[in-house]
Amino acid sequence: MRHGLARTLSKQGVCSRTEATRWVQAGRVSVDGRVVRDPEFPVVRDRHSIRVDGLDLRPPTPFYLMLNKPRGLVTTVRDEQGRDTVYRCFDGASLPWIAPVGRLDKASEGLLLFSNDTGWASRITGPDSGPDKTYHVQVGGQPSAEVLAALVTGVEDAGEHLAARSARVLRLGSRNAWLEIVLDEGRNRQIRRLLAAFQLPVLRLVRVAIGELAIGELGKGEWRELSRAEFEALAHPTR
Repeated sequence: MRHGLARTLSKQGVCSRTEATRWVQAGRVSVDGRVVRDPEFPVVRDRHSIRVDGLDLRPPTPFYLMLNKPRGLVTTVRDEQGRDTVYRCFDGASLPWIAPVGRLDKASEGLLLFSNDTGWASRITGPDSGPDKTYHVQVGGQPSAEVLAALVTGVEDAGEHLAARSARVLRLGSRNAWLEIVLDEGRNRQIRRLLAAFQLPVLRLVRVAIGELAIGELGKGEWRELSRAEFEALAHPTR
């Protein structure tokens, strides 16, 4: 199957697609011995000889890690508005190129995965192949049993059906509550939109687990590599 040159580079796990586009446009990439400056130039990865700076393109060693994302960081490599990104948590670490596997919005926190294995990342984020995601959510108000059931039934919002796999109360305060919400898919701002439909403002949103992988004792802004058992289990979830 043919893909654009920049996409092919990113699929190899050597850099992001944006960075690959810069490399191609700068004349650093050759295909079959000829410099190509068109990021959309069609190539077949295993048929064409692709070099960067004159060196053969070799896939890097697969790398998998988990981060406890602090609130206030944007899940992107570079932010056009100059906001701090999740990559600030890796300052000073000698890591290969890695990309977020899924996202957490700026106001959300908790478990976020990174890898340079694009095939693995696709399985984790795929709606049919990915593991469930578990969140602890502090809301303004005290939802009834009927509202919790309705969160699972779901609502229509902007042409999308939004629903939780499960929802339960963890603890009640005088004017708010902590809920545990499990999702089996990942739509943009899904939990916030779902709760807004029931007039439940989100005060905090923390992802505490992806499949069987829990955030555990990992501190805010801290990260660690996944074990082989962990990253293999995520790619083959049992629901």
